[in-house]
Amino acid sequence: MAKEFNVPPVVFPSGGNPGPQRRLPTAPFQPPKSSNPGIPFMSFDIGSAAASTSFSTPQFASTTIGGGGSTGFEDEPPLLEELGINTKQIYQKTISIMNPFRVKADLHEDADLSGPFIFLMVFGLFQLLAGKLHFGIILGWVIMASLFLYVVFNMLAGRNGNLDLYRCVSLIGYCMLPIVILSAISLFLPGGLVIKVVTGVFVLWSTRVCTRLVVELASCGDEHRGLIAYACFLIYMLFSLLVIF
Repeated sequence: MAKEFNVPPVVFPSGGNPGPQRRLPTAPFQPPKSSNPGIPFMSFDIGSAAASTSFSTPQFASTTIGGGGSTGFEDEPPLLEELGINTKQIYQKTISIMNPFRVKADLHEDADLSGPFIFLMVFGLFQLLAGKLHFGIILGWVIMASLFLYVVFNMLAGRNGNLDLYRCVSLIGYCMLPIVILSAISLFLPGGLVIKVVTGVFVLWSTRVCTRLVVELASCGDEHRGLIAYACFLIYMLFSLLVIF
C-alpha cells in the first residue's frame, strides 16, 4: 500500500509565473548641507568641533633632585665637567708653562690629557700651514717619547720611582707649548741661522720646564736631574726637527 506524504501547497504571485524580482534604484548619497557657506563641501562647524574636542596639555611630573625642590636640569653639571675637561685648570697650567723660571709644579699634580691634546692639534695645524702633514707623526712621537721618559726615569729611580705613564704623557704634552709657539713663529722667519738659533732657545725652554716638573712631581728625581734633563732635551730636539726641516 502506497504511503502518502503531506506536501505544502505552492503559492504563486497574482501576476503569473514567478520571475526575477526587480530592485528599485535608490537615490545617490548626498551629504547634508554645510552650516558654513564659505566652505560648501564641509558639513560641520569647525569652531564647535574644536570646542567640543579640546585636548588638554599633558602634565609631566617634576623630578626633584635630592628632595631640595629643584626641578629639571638646573643642577646638572656642565658638559665639559662631565667629560673631565677643566678649562680653568688647563689655562692655569698653560700660564705656568709660559714662565720657565717660575713653574708651579703643584698645578700639574692632577694630570690630564685635554690640554696636551689641544697643543698637539694646534702644533699639527701650524705644520699644515707650512705645507707639512704631520698629525700622525706628532701623535706617534708623543707616545714613544712618553714611553722613553717613563722607562728612563723608572730605571734610574728603581723601586722608588712613582712616575706613571699617564703623568708622562701629560707633562710632555704641556711642555710642548714652546714648540707650538716655535712652529707658529717659523711661518714668518727666514731659514738658515736665524731659525736654528730660535729653535735652540725654544728647545731649552721646553727642556727646562719638563725637567723641573718631573723632578718635583716624582720621587727621587732630584738625584738624577742631569740625566732627566738630557732625556727631555732629546725629546724636544726631535720635535723641533719637524719645524726646521
